[in-house]
Amino acid sequence: MTDQPNSSPETEAARKLLTAAAVRERSHQLLEAGLEGRLQHFTVDLGRLEACAEEVVATIHEAYPSLEIPFHARWRHFSAGGHGRWDAVMHGAPWTNAGEMARSAFDLAIVSVLLDAGAGPQWRYQEGRTGETYARSEGLAVASFDMFVSGAFSSRPEDPFRVDADVLMGLTAEDLAEGFQVSADNPLVGLEGRAALLNRLGRVVATNPDIFGQVDDPRPGGLVDVLAATAEDDAIKATSILEALLSHLGPIWPGRITMGGIDLGDTWRHPLVATSDVTKGLIPFHKLSQWLSYSLIEPLEWAGYTVTDINGLTGLPEYRNGGLFLDMGVIGLKNPDEAKQSHAVDSPLVVEWRALTVALLDRIADPIRARLKLTAEDFPLAKVLEGGTWATGRRLAKEKRGDGSPPLSIISDGTVF
Repeated sequence: MTDQPNSSPETEAARKLLTAAAVRERSHQLLEAGLEGRLQHFTVDLGRLEACAEEVVATIHEAYPSLEIPFHARWRHFSAGGHGRWDAVMHGAPWTNAGEMARSAFDLAIVSVLLDAGAGPQWRYQEGRTGETYARSEGLAVASFDMFVSGAFSSRPEDPFRVDADVLMGLTAEDLAEGFQVSADNPLVGLEGRAALLNRLGRVVATNPDIFGQVDDPRPGGLVDVLAATAEDDAIKATSILEALLSHLGPIWPGRITMGGIDLGDTWRHPLVATSDVTKGLIPFHKLSQWLSYSLIEPLEWAGYTVTDINGLTGLPEYRNGGLFLDMGVIGLKNPDEAKQSHAVDSPLVVEWRALTVALLDRIADPIRARLKLTAEDFPLAKVLEGGTWATGRRLAKEKRGDGSPPLSIISDGTVF
């Protein structure tokens, strides 16, 4: 829980898994194993990386000819269809200071990202104000945005633009189904899992008012005040955002691995991960938490902070980035028949796929920057992803498979991908 257990060697080792550095280091271990031919499910061909980088650069030039690329963040999806939805809220909200704005933006981003696991190929959302229809991540973003601005997460009728712990605790799958236009003809994958995740978020926020209710009633956006306390000369490290999320929101994740009283979240087992302590065989990814960390950078900047060490976070191990490397032949299945099966998130195959994705995103960033004549500082991984690898993975999926589905099928409960 948020109250840190008494330190023990096991607890200290577990805490080290709640970092982007651990994600990066252990993912690169499995890439090395792949290069040596020791992975059970995948081969790796770095000779295909240059061609892959060329595809990504082509995507970047088409979408962002000026190379003015924003960060990979939920805010991009809130602008789906070219509509400045959040800008409209910013202009009409009754906030009196930057802290209130930032808490509201955190509330929206946290809830929306937690609802942003794969929607499945059939689900669609029709937006009332524009009449436009959206699917997948954009659809989930617009649907969650509409619930937010309608006050569906607020316990204060006079202040709709907030998320309150008591409302989250009482949210049902039926409430989400209504907000997301789910029906027998419009099914959404993992609806129950999504509702349960928000219920757990509400419980964690409500039972830790010292963290989430320092300035206001307990709300997810109270994390703004936790992060503000870490600022030095108004600078906050991106890695501090991730560590705060993992430390304070760890208990929201369902029935995963715990060690030394610490919830390890998006952490899985693989026999080739080698360390000298009790975390041997464990590899963290923290995909949704890192996606959320990227999505909290801009609200902090709007509130007047400078966010540093953005390259300290890793690429995101999800099916668009992973699909890019598989569709481009940078990685390949040793047994092609496995592409016809569905795989559990804790399977060695999925763990290997995700680890290779993280490590190869690090590897491909430099050839992409070299082609664009940009430095790592000018073009951090958050822009490589947005420009970028995620969009290219989606484009190739659509070209190769008409429904745009990923090259591997994952059995997900709506809380991982």
